[in-house]
Amino acid sequence: MVSTLPNGREVGEWWVFQLSINLLCYATIIVPGALIIYIVKRTHFVEKSGAGCVMKIIKLCIYGSDAEKLSLELGPMKQNQSSKAERSTLKEGIILVFCFLGLQLSYLTWGVLQEKIMTKEYENSTGSIGLFTDSQFLVFVNRVLAFIFAGTYIAFTWQPRHTAPLYKYSYCSFSNIMSSWCQYEALKFVSFPTQVLAKASKIIPVMLMGKLVSKKSYEYYEYISAVMISLGMMMFLLSRGQAKDNETVTTFSGAIILVGYMLFDSFTSNWQGSLFSTYSMSSTQMMCGVNLFSCLFTAASLLQQGGFVKSFHFMMQFPLFCIDCFLLSICSASGQMFIFYTISQFGPVIFVIMMTIRQAVAVLLSCLIYHHMLDIKGIVGVLIIFGALFFRIYYGQKLKTARKAATVSSSNGRLQK
Repeated sequence: MVSTLPNGREVGEWWVFQLSINLLCYATIIVPGALIIYIVKRTHFVEKSGAGCVMKIIKLCIYGSDAEKLSLELGPMKQNQSSKAERSTLKEGIILVFCFLGLQLSYLTWGVLQEKIMTKEYENSTGSIGLFTDSQFLVFVNRVLAFIFAGTYIAFTWQPRHTAPLYKYSYCSFSNIMSSWCQYEALKFVSFPTQVLAKASKIIPVMLMGKLVSKKSYEYYEYISAVMISLGMMMFLLSRGQAKDNETVTTFSGAIILVGYMLFDSFTSNWQGSLFSTYSMSSTQMMCGVNLFSCLFTAASLLQQGGFVKSFHFMMQFPLFCIDCFLLSICSASGQMFIFYTISQFGPVIFVIMMTIRQAVAVLLSCLIYHHMLDIKGIVGVLIIFGALFFRIYYGQKLKTARKAATVSSSNGRLQK
């Protein structure tokens, strides 16, 4: 007899049950790994053992490179940071536009392909029809291809010496997987306005998480622009979706899942930004490390839940699915390259602003392609968004110029003395 909930759904379909199963699967990787790290550090195992190949691997995973090697990398890292500060406004603007366009192209295409795979019925030569439903397998395939791409690129190009302990990538890898799960699961429980509120207001939680994770401080104009962008996005998106999505009622479960999505997503970008600022690493090294743990987590879950068997059977039965899956993974890998490069160059807040505006770009494309009209609320929202961006750029550049002038004045004063 199958147990059912008061709403008539089976227990296996309850989001708490599904989340618990996923977490138990991830725990088969996390718990043993955490115990090994604790025991090695507690017993000073590496210091007491020899200098063999196995010890070097353990040391790299838990401690990273030697302290003296890390000090050698601090010079190039500081030079890199100072070169960013000395970039002209034009050059910084070009890099910003490059990152923005790369993110838009990669993830807009990725979104179209993902919707096609998850909603299209595939048909093979025998006339059989099937619908693919395992989104976790798609995540695994995306992460594997991104890991292979990043690893190959690192193998054939010069990279700065890697100094970060490998296990530190697992934090943002886990939070990234959890935020993706929460985002998809929340769609079953929340109304369109609530979805918009969570996604459009994500800039503010990211800034608050930055203060918690990286002890970062933000200027007043950054908080003002974040509120303006969030307000403009809500007005713009609600003007397009409120009429057709009123039938979806927000539930208590949906609210909890959305809070989880915002917390995990805010932590992911801030932890990655913290790793970039603490260790001398390239965006490709970050991509390789994060996807290594994402592959481990998703593979463990798929193996224990039988997802590989079902997905590979579907691939053998419908070859066209393999092509779509490969194209989806290519878009995901290129998108990740732009994500990590953007965070390394501009930080997590600017990255989140770009991804938030991506929603507006998608709706604008829909309006152009399908000839939809924007109401006055949507137009005002667009004006607020672009006004906030101009406000942020203007005051950011003004503050940078004022600080540079103050530094020059202070240096001249010391020279005169």
